Amino acid sequence: MNNADLAETLAETLGTTKADARKAVDAVFAAITDAAARGEEVSLNGFGKFKVKASPAREGRNPATGAAMQIAASNKLAFSPAKAVKDRLNG
Repeated sequence: MNNADLAETLAETLGTTKADARKAVDAVFAAITDAAARGEEVSLNGFGKFKVKASPAREGRNPATGAAMQIAASNKLAFSPAKAVKDRLNG
């Protein structure tokens, strides 16, 4: 499923236009991205949590040459599903 599929499902469920549904989908993802950029945790009840995790600098290997190289520190967006989602996937 991609953004367009999600918007189409939303439009059918709510009885709205696909264009309005697409704007809503884009707005939700923009809000999650903005909150994550500020370092905030985004918690969606019954779905899960998005939070920023810091990945420290580390040494890695160039896969082409095998030479050692330094990988810079970065922030990553992590998702932890809610119990209801885990149960649905495994049950």
